[in-house]
Amino acid sequence: MNMKLRVVIEPQEEGGFTVYVPALPGCVSQGETEDEALVNIKEAADLYLESLKARGRPLPKVKELEIAV
Repeated sequence: MNMKLRVVIEPQEEGGFTVYVPALPGCVSQGETEDEALVNIKEAADLYLESLKARGRPLPKVKELEIAV
């Protein structure tokens, strides 16, 4: 599957990083480094999407916009 998803990565006070995919509710992972966190969230997102397909659920419709603030 080839899908582009936005991820949010946040440093944690105790160390490491938490990363999540806003378009996939509950799809969260972590890692000691940013790179590790990104590898882990890719695996989590792949499993999330595979699970949707296996249950016959629709894949999320992702629309990415930019805003000026």
